[in-house]
Amino acid sequence: MDENVIYYITKKGDTFDSIAFNFYTEEKLSSTIIAANRQYSDVLIFDSGVELIIPVIEENDDTPASLPPWER
Repeated sequence: MDENVIYYITKKGDTFDSIAFNFYTEEKLSSTIIAANRQYSDVLIFDSGVELIIPVIEENDDTPASLPPWER
């Protein structure tokens, strides 16, 4: 089992944006999940039961506090 990923089973209505928000609290990181699951990149809304790989992202403590939230 890979410690750098989490395996997630979708629920009906999930989107890459909503999954990214749930795991990373940032919808813009949906591209990270899409890149790890290229076979589903054309899916807009998931049915239940699809297994996705969610990469584990370590927080970057080097981000300047002066940046506005949308650039962090």
